[in-house]
Amino acid sequence: MIVPRHYENLRVLHENTMPARAYYIPASTRNRHVVEKRESSDRIQMLNDTWKFKYYSSIYDVKDAFYGEEFDAWEFGEIPVPGVWQMYGYDTHQYTNIKYPFPFDPPYVPQKNPCGAYIYDFYYEKDIEAPKSYLNFEGVDSCFYVWLNGNYIGYSQVSHATTEFDVSDSLKVGKNRLAVLVIKWCDGSYLEDQDKFRMSGIFRDVYLLKRPINGIRDYYIKTNILGETAEVSIEISYFENIADTDIVILNRDGTEVTRKRVEGDEQKDSITVKLIIENPILWNAETHYLYSLYLESNNEVITEQLGIREIKIIDKVVYLNGKKIKFHGVNRHDSDPQTGFTISVSQMMKDLALMKQHNINAIRTSHYPNAPIFYQLCDKYGFMVIDEADIESHGPMEFYYQDNTDENKFARWNEAIADNPEWEASILDRVQLCVERDKNRPCVLIWSMGNESAYGCNFEKALAWTKSRDNTRLTHYESALYRNPSKKYDFSNLDLYSRMYPSFEDIYKYLNSNPDKPFLLCEYCHAMGNGPGDLEDYYQLFMKHDIMCGGFVWEWCDHAIYQGKTEDGKEKYFYGGDHEETVHDSNFCMDGLVYPDRTPHTALKEYKNVYRPVRLVSFDKKTQEAVFENCFDYTELQDRISIHYEIEKDGIKVKNSTEIIWDTEEHLPIKPGEQFKIKINTVFPETGKVYLKFYYSLATYDHMFSLGHCFGFDEILIENEDSRNQSALQWWDRKPGTSAIKIQENEERVLIQGLDFTYSFNKLTGMPETMCYDGKQYLQRPMEVNIWRAPTDNDMYLKKEWLRAGYNHAYSRTYHTVVKQDKSGISINVQMGMVAEVVQRILTMDVTWYIDNNGMVDIVMHVKKNAEFPSLPRFGLRMFLNKSLNRVSYFGMGPEESYRDKCRASSHGLYTCNIEDMHEDYIRPQENGSHYDCDYLTIFNQAYGLAAVGEKSFSFNASAYTQEELETKAHNFELEKSEYSVLCLDYAQNGIGSNSCGPKVMEYYEFNEEEFDFHVKLAPFSKN
Repeated sequence: MIVPRHYENLRVLHENTMPARAYYIPASTRNRHVVEKRESSDRIQMLNDTWKFKYYSSIYDVKDAFYGEEFDAWEFGEIPVPGVWQMYGYDTHQYTNIKYPFPFDPPYVPQKNPCGAYIYDFYYEKDIEAPKSYLNFEGVDSCFYVWLNGNYIGYSQVSHATTEFDVSDSLKVGKNRLAVLVIKWCDGSYLEDQDKFRMSGIFRDVYLLKRPINGIRDYYIKTNILGETAEVSIEISYFENIADTDIVILNRDGTEVTRKRVEGDEQKDSITVKLIIENPILWNAETHYLYSLYLESNNEVITEQLGIREIKIIDKVVYLNGKKIKFHGVNRHDSDPQTGFTISVSQMMKDLALMKQHNINAIRTSHYPNAPIFYQLCDKYGFMVIDEADIESHGPMEFYYQDNTDENKFARWNEAIADNPEWEASILDRVQLCVERDKNRPCVLIWSMGNESAYGCNFEKALAWTKSRDNTRLTHYESALYRNPSKKYDFSNLDLYSRMYPSFEDIYKYLNSNPDKPFLLCEYCHAMGNGPGDLEDYYQLFMKHDIMCGGFVWEWCDHAIYQGKTEDGKEKYFYGGDHEETVHDSNFCMDGLVYPDRTPHTALKEYKNVYRPVRLVSFDKKTQEAVFENCFDYTELQDRISIHYEIEKDGIKVKNSTEIIWDTEEHLPIKPGEQFKIKINTVFPETGKVYLKFYYSLATYDHMFSLGHCFGFDEILIENEDSRNQSALQWWDRKPGTSAIKIQENEERVLIQGLDFTYSFNKLTGMPETMCYDGKQYLQRPMEVNIWRAPTDNDMYLKKEWLRAGYNHAYSRTYHTVVKQDKSGISINVQMGMVAEVVQRILTMDVTWYIDNNGMVDIVMHVKKNAEFPSLPRFGLRMFLNKSLNRVSYFGMGPEESYRDKCRASSHGLYTCNIEDMHEDYIRPQENGSHYDCDYLTIFNQAYGLAAVGEKSFSFNASAYTQEELETKAHNFELEKSEYSVLCLDYAQNGIGSNSCGPKVMEYYEFNEEEFDFHVKLAPFSKN
């Protein structure tokens, strides 16, 4: 073999690498652009470029010494660095969540172990003042060997860690050849079993750093707030011995606030320096104030962002800078549909800007350290970060056990790795690499030992080391829950009690148990497909209990592989199983708040309004006083927000009702957490459904936001003399007319003929078959009673019960039909049932259809559900209408899709749109596009239409796709539009929830009524 088998040796994690250190980029002068434009430093030589590359399906196929200076690479192709080779046609993509994609047989990995040989020729010019050179790789998956000019440099693993080599003795002035062999699997892969696509290669930046012979090797900044001052303590270590060093701190304006000089000392190689800043401005996620810190020695300057902040736990409550905080967080993977987990600064900035715009203040780097620049961006733009070590060994949960119960698997999960001393060095190494690299980042408030790997002696040691190295931050490790119940473990170095997706019952059980640690939801509200549906409920829980310090939604983006476009221009995305993988987890990677291209899901819009920075507490119509609360943690409102209101009657804005009622100039400061009153002066309409709406907008310039950016809104229904929607009332009270109706009836059908209409009613199903009005045929297929929906991802467990209950193929049948006529119209009373093969009757229904002389259809349904059956997906009517009826106008919750537990992104109003635009295009098709709490709708074209109005509010869905099409197609680009416009009028739908990974739908949101009434009217109309 061309290389030693370090990749299968737990005793060799690195060879010839430099000791771990803090991330920084040196320069010969001060560099205030060291974050986004670090390449502007004269002491960095970027090696990102197009490299020569050859892929081998097995390490045993690498026969030639490709790393030699004179090697002829004519057979090699080319590949971008950074990049992952699967994105360029080599190897195949594979997505798996828990399962290892290879046998569990550590330290061994598959013998047919793919690898990639890289060659890069570059030129080097020596800097006399910085003659030393250090080669840095910021991320290589999974392990790699390095040669320079034919000389072996070293080996390293830990995919998401920075590796540094001293290449001073091998580097030449002029042309140099760098060669790297990257291997797909190594023993470290057992610790990199994260929920992600498995990709390989040099996926982060590569560069040389030019350094003086003696200078600063590492430094560690700690800040301590002391009343009106702040102490900045800097522990500095040098390559050889202490050199003359100037330490200078400037404020944001560039004014020097303090400095200190360190005199050289040949007897020591490290020193701790303390500086005092008077009246410091503190860093937090809202104001994110940074000082500039310069470390100047031996013709070298290290420029650092300094944030002064202090995180503590006091009486089981988390405080930042002396104030209680809540994490409004999200979990974020490195993921892009075209670059994989190679992420540029511009891609990072796009994510961070979207997060800011949607009121996210915290990020958990799931489940590995991100590129070091990412944390500097979080410093600069204000995000609190949980920095997670590159550790996940979820795979042992999938071992074969005779006792395959969760209880047994949880108890034994830690045996293979977490509580196995053989893995101690590997686990400790990964935690240390994370902490040492990112220890100077003010945004990092919590160290995470990793994810979903169970607990044991190795994590005890990792936590103990972390707390001894850094006593200024908190520690977290959710998997501490999973351990051998017969052994006692040490949890004293774990600061937070963390959980993923607990039920509310479990949360309250902890809160009522006299706990000793703050409660953190490191993952909650699983945002897979159409979901989550319980964000507001968690928000209320967080705000009610100080011990709850918030949570991190799973997760930020859908993971997918871009596959170009279909012939009709539809973008194609692949997920697990689309790449001929034998081991995969299907579309479980499609679980983000944004689509792969970063288009927001409706869930992100829901999140934004749940976490709006101002909330309406109450409104008194008599005094016209509105009470608000400033929900910021640190920001006074006059520094950030303007408020205005609108009044709408039946969805139409009342003339001159918009008025600025809060701005930065006219009102006194409102401190964080304070409530305040604003009195408005207006006249509310005495009839109609009247909503008072308040909007909270950006009042000052911020380049992360567009001008006038709206942070969120509140609405409140105003009571008046007649609060009925007057437009809906016109439809509801439409007069029956005087023209007589003719009836023809046989055993199977009732034919109803009026002056302008002909309807056919099926006595066997209890439903209309045709509706022809003014010469236009509305129904293209018979109307149906509908209790099914295309299951959402969050229905995946409940769906099993629904299928077992036969809901997916249930249909209506009649038992008794009575037809009567009076001077106003005809009534058809039907005793009906919903039945399905194999199972007993699901629903019993007493339904009356009343067709008046003008053709309006009044439907009264009294429904009883057999108590033996589970909650219903939905209940309502489904109509297959003429395709030309392609526009919808409705009064209800919009414009975003809305459900009983997912409606905070929507508000009540009058909305009009095309049916095709009402489809939410989830990559795995599913139920979508419903609108909740509607009074009426009309579906129409230029000539005619159909109105639906409810005695009580209802939900509806208008779609170009049938639920059968949504259910059977695996990808959105495969969908075929129906030949009909499909309209569903729903009494109710079951809640959305987040049960794809989270707890089941809360009982409050379940559609579990055993008896209910549904009363709607249908009114066909012609515009002429």
